[in-house]
Amino acid sequence: MLSESINFTSSAGNKLSGRIDFPAGKAPIAYALFAHCFTCSKDLKAAANISQELTREGIAVLRFDFTGLGESEGDFPETNFSSNVDDLIAATDFLKTNYHAPKILIGHSFGGAAVLQAAASIPAAAAVVTIAAPADPGHVKNVLGSTREKIESQGAADVNLAGRTFKVKKQFLDDLKFVNMQETLRHLNRALLIFHSPIDEIVGIENAAQIFQAARHPKSFISLDRADHLLMDPRDSRYVGTVIAAWAVKYLNGSQKDEAAKAESEHHVVTRTGPSGYLTDIMVNNHSLVADEPIAVGGTDLGPTPFEYLTAALGACTTMTLRMYADRKEWPLESVSVQLNHKKIPAADCKTCETRKGMLDQFDREIEITGPLADDQKKRLLHIADRCPVHRTLKSEVIINTRLKQ
Repeated sequence: MLSESINFTSSAGNKLSGRIDFPAGKAPIAYALFAHCFTCSKDLKAAANISQELTREGIAVLRFDFTGLGESEGDFPETNFSSNVDDLIAATDFLKTNYHAPKILIGHSFGGAAVLQAAASIPAAAAVVTIAAPADPGHVKNVLGSTREKIESQGAADVNLAGRTFKVKKQFLDDLKFVNMQETLRHLNRALLIFHSPIDEIVGIENAAQIFQAARHPKSFISLDRADHLLMDPRDSRYVGTVIAAWAVKYLNGSQKDEAAKAESEHHVVTRTGPSGYLTDIMVNNHSLVADEPIAVGGTDLGPTPFEYLTAALGACTTMTLRMYADRKEWPLESVSVQLNHKKIPAADCKTCETRKGMLDQFDREIEITGPLADDQKKRLLHIADRCPVHRTLKSEVIINTRLKQ
């Protein structure tokens, strides 16, 4: 995905730092707005993983740091739930002015409560997603533990959260008293998707039940089996992103999709690798793929390797070519299965090759044909396999023109 750092101004005049993640090689079909968890930041790995999965399906994502957190300006002790909601509205105004208003609102934990509250002020939002969210933002008081009494009596206190110290003022607690989340949920009037883990020790699963019961349809619940509150396992956050992308498409209107399709009039392939690792997004017209390398060589094994894609292309082309030929001949071919392997061999081991030094690429291809075909028909199909376009390309002289984009 392509990321762009942005800044916008909050209603209080602070410069907030954000990042927009764009789909690779195509115009977004919609924009999503992501709200991070309490005292977290936009750079939490789970947020990045969710965003990446959404961009693969054509959805751009704005994630930003709330006032006083991460790279955003402002004084954290002066913030509260209401100011978080105001920050979300400011982020919406930025998207609306510079791109498109967000169609999807996504909130993690305390951020989940914030997007539920902000939705009423974001008319363009058609879908809301909560991840491990409390049914009442007042639940965050539990995180403060015994320090809460000190905050109430002394007006402020330092709180240690995940190894970092934050000052929390009494005004933060006072602000929570004015939030009626049950009323908010009853009048949400948006499609709602709720993610929660049954073993969440920070925000219990009963919160998801309360949100679900208070909200009106359409609403859905997904259990994040064995996931922790912060989705530290990448498999959990990537799963969340994949499900959101599939679910949200139903609630997006066609205007931006049509605009994106118009921008995709050229027939081309785009690949993009991020600042670290080998994970690569691939866009082939409207189709999203991913490539990677095995863990043993430093990858994350989240997709096939480039050579595996090349081998797969040969296999797919082979089966399509045989199907096309059999259909033209009206032969009773029922199915074609091709098993392939790619490996490097010493050139000296190839008795029919002109190249005698170095290494050569060898593809082993085994074709299984089913259907009541005669032996001469099967032999003919075996011969036709060598005429598939990808096979011919691999055997021919290839020209690759490369230039730097200006």
